[in-house]
Amino acid sequence: MNLNNLIISIPVILYALTIHEYFHGWTANKFGDPTARLQGRLTLNPLAHIDILGALCFVFAHFGWGKPVPINPYNFRNPRRDNVIVSFAGPASNFVSALLFGIIFQLLRNTTFLPISLSVFLYNLLLSGIMVNLSLAFFNMIPLYPLDGSHILEGLLPYPMALKYKGIERYSPFILLGLIIMGNYAGISILSAILGPPIHFFLKLFAGLG
Repeated sequence: MNLNNLIISIPVILYALTIHEYFHGWTANKFGDPTARLQGRLTLNPLAHIDILGALCFVFAHFGWGKPVPINPYNFRNPRRDNVIVSFAGPASNFVSALLFGIIFQLLRNTTFLPISLSVFLYNLLLSGIMVNLSLAFFNMIPLYPLDGSHILEGLLPYPMALKYKGIERYSPFILLGLIIMGNYAGISILSAILGPPIHFFLKLFAGLG
């Protein structure tokens, strides 16, 4: 990755990870769980939400994660339902962010008053914002613990099936790691093959590209 791409990627990644974790905490607080707020995680300060390894993975592998916001579902009025909503809030915030970046991109693309150098920088920044937020949203919807998709699926399954699903949680990080490693050995990223099509579909849709 060259210096220009790095300069663009860092603020975009910090934003995407911060907004994702913030909305987990904000939604949990609205549903009665103040854990994130009491631990100082209900903030838009990126330093409170950055996981160094997750951020580096985003820079070099285009998939990553932030420091999970602490949540106690037993504080919710309806723990199973509310935990699904709280888990979905993070990916949803990234999806909406990607849409907003796309709208701004399309508005700026039709203007002529900006210097060319500034226009190119802003276009690349906004396109990166769309891509990173979509990547974070779809990556976290994978139903493997500790990703948000696992909590969503667990809450949607009938209770007996949810208990069985929860029983394999401890194996999920190894399954996820195995997918990444097998992709490296196979010469093709399995995660990119799965997540790439929806990410690129919405990238073109939001940015108004052909």
